[in-house]
Amino acid sequence: MKHGIRHLFIPGPTNVPERVRRAMNVPMEDQRSPDLPELTLPLFRDLKKVFQNKDGRVFMYPSSGTGAWEAAIQNTLARGDKVLMSRFGQFSHLWVDMAIRLGLDVTAIDVQWGAGVPLDEYERVIAADKAHEIRAVFATQNETATGVASDIAGLRKLLDAHSHPALIFVDGVSSIASIDFRQDQWGVDLAVAGSQKGFMLPAGLSFLSVSEKAMAAYRDNRPKMERCYFSFADMIATNDQGYFPYTPPTQFFHGLRVALDMLFEEGLDNVFARHHRLAEGVRRGVAGMGLKLQAVAPQWYSDTVSAIRVPEGVDANAVLKIAYERYETSFGSGLAQLSGKVFRIGHLGDLNAGMCLTALSIAEMALVDVGARIELGSGVAAAQNYYRGEAAEAASSQVAAA
Repeated sequence: MKHGIRHLFIPGPTNVPERVRRAMNVPMEDQRSPDLPELTLPLFRDLKKVFQNKDGRVFMYPSSGTGAWEAAIQNTLARGDKVLMSRFGQFSHLWVDMAIRLGLDVTAIDVQWGAGVPLDEYERVIAADKAHEIRAVFATQNETATGVASDIAGLRKLLDAHSHPALIFVDGVSSIASIDFRQDQWGVDLAVAGSQKGFMLPAGLSFLSVSEKAMAAYRDNRPKMERCYFSFADMIATNDQGYFPYTPPTQFFHGLRVALDMLFEEGLDNVFARHHRLAEGVRRGVAGMGLKLQAVAPQWYSDTVSAIRVPEGVDANAVLKIAYERYETSFGSGLAQLSGKVFRIGHLGDLNAGMCLTALSIAEMALVDVGARIELGSGVAAAQNYYRGEAAEAASSQVAAA
């Protein structure tokens, strides 16, 4: 017989706060009721605050983030359009695959799995594109498979330096609402997020934040790809009145209302700072165990997920199996070429230091159980010292301010 809870330390779906779960526990309701816009219209406005998108608009699709990827491409680009992309993990790889399958002319730069968006290589290609044939540049802000974050502000600077008009597409599924993201300031044209990560909801709702420049690309007379379910036109015609062109997941909207309230109550800057602090504690713990991250340098470290390389001769899949069956804990698996080589600790969403310490302690036990030479408590102690130091520093600052 099992007791207690099963710990969830995957990088999505993340833990759903009780406030959010309770908010979604409502009877089914009429999606065409006259008072539905009282719920939905403020959601559109507040989602724009999270993306930091003042003049554009946000769409909500009943889909995973992959659906919003597709919507972004189908509504602004045409078959044969040249685009620049990069692959450095399973999800950036899948985005390239989608672009190719939708008929785009893709230049894909392959990067070591452990680094991120290669701005130097992007600059080489952009500088050579004197005729501005490249219509869009794609960047994965946070590669969930490898625990790697990339410099989106740097991408905007690069395009501006060459006066290049390409649209910027950003996959922010595992970063937005957890890691700093500034759509207007960074000149991002289409940004994708999902409900099951930093927004602290179940999987099934995607968000697409669109700049006015991207909306102009949607409205221009160039032929676009065929689209139906993801059509901007259908969404705009109904969203502006607070409705949807098909049956929406109304229970999610009640949960989203509370999740957004929680983000704003904490303050977005504080949300980002909390994620950095928790992630740094996990990284200290990994180093304390004598292990390394898949991310090859600190500039690439993600504040939402750490991909941890297991010692030589250890099967990461065995670590995952023991953690799940013996210690009631789910860690993220290594994907594609990293299968058996890494396990992942997701540290995003509704999370605190105690939960991160639990993740590290269970990881230590599972590693030792499969034969890894790790001293029990080494990683936990390193993280404890970091978290305690951070807490003491914060308390001292509060006293000084008082």
